Amino acid sequence: MALTISNREARRLWLDAQGLSATPTGPLDVMAIIRDLGFVQLDTIRAVARAHHHILWSRNQNYREPMLWQLLADERAVFEHFTHDASVLPMEYYPYWRRQFGRLEQKIRRWESTRSMPDAEGRAAIKARIAAEGPLSTHAFDTKAPEKAMWVRPPHKIALDYMWFRGELATAHRENFTKFYDLSERVIPDRLREAEVADAAQIDWLCRFALDRLAFGSEGEIMRFWDAAALPEVKAWRSANARDLVAVELQSADGGTIKAFAPPDIEQRLANLRAPTSLLRILSPFDPAVRDRKRLARLFGFDFRIEIFVPAAQRKWGYYVMPLLEGDRFVGRIEAKADRKKGVLSVHNVWPEPGVKWGPARRDRLDAELDRLGRFVGCRTVAREEGARDE
Repeated sequence: MALTISNREARRLWLDAQGLSATPTGPLDVMAIIRDLGFVQLDTIRAVARAHHHILWSRNQNYREPMLWQLLADERAVFEHFTHDASVLPMEYYPYWRRQFGRLEQKIRRWESTRSMPDAEGRAAIKARIAAEGPLSTHAFDTKAPEKAMWVRPPHKIALDYMWFRGELATAHRENFTKFYDLSERVIPDRLREAEVADAAQIDWLCRFALDRLAFGSEGEIMRFWDAAALPEVKAWRSANARDLVAVELQSADGGTIKAFAPPDIEQRLANLRAPTSLLRILSPFDPAVRDRKRLARLFGFDFRIEIFVPAAQRKWGYYVMPLLEGDRFVGRIEAKADRKKGVLSVHNVWPEPGVKWGPARRDRLDAELDRLGRFVGCRTVAREEGARDE
């Protein structure tokens, strides 16, 4: 028989697995946060804070922006590659990431087949420059894109990324978020770069580590976690490991039933569950807790979308809208923008979720979180724009 899990238990399991149950204070171990999450997504948008910094800050508000780049550039404790998007992963995961190089190489080859990627000789010349001169960014090259349009890149950028996707090049460091490419052998420790892990063992590791961080999930959710294994591979893994997995039936936010499976320690996790902190949290729209929109809607009844690429006239909410998490519920969303030069965090609007009462106590908790977020991004003043509402 399947193990029955209530909706509240399911929400709390997920938030605990995502590092959002405990109060985000106390001693800081950035690497422990990254390991617990599996990876941290990188994103260039800085309307408030870039996604990677905001995600880490949400788990421990003692985090500060230079800390991640120190782990990447100085300590070589993390490496950068592509999950569902550009991300940093613990360096020790590198041997289990080798298959992703081949998968992405094939994908990029198909994608660039009609574009202007340099041939093998052209790519070798770019790589030779990096070997001779050290880490280089795309700004060190001067080839031009064939046309001016979004997502159309110059040939040298296509070549750099192609070699980066396939593991020939690695991210040495970033300056003002600009990526500097170097030879992988100068970035990745030899013992990890040369380690041989069979493909089946890589799939097993990817699936087990994904399920551990999900607390429970479907085959599709495991696949989407890393985006480094195909659905048939995940299904085959589940079939081969059926005896080790626990069948569960979860109550969804609308009262329905979700069939899934969980790690062997699921009953112990349930026994250890505690109510999450009541602190109201402003999360990044790229936070891993809200990335899988289907899972989010099923567990919390929270319909969340990022409207950054939606034309302004067609947006329901706004350009940069962040979820508001309180305890084990999403209670609303907020649109804000940081002006770091002026030191002002401007609140454009606040939208409570239907049925959520927005009384003085909740307003105070939101104001306190806005003050904390403002200090994190260098804004000492929080200003509500005229017309901004929270009711």
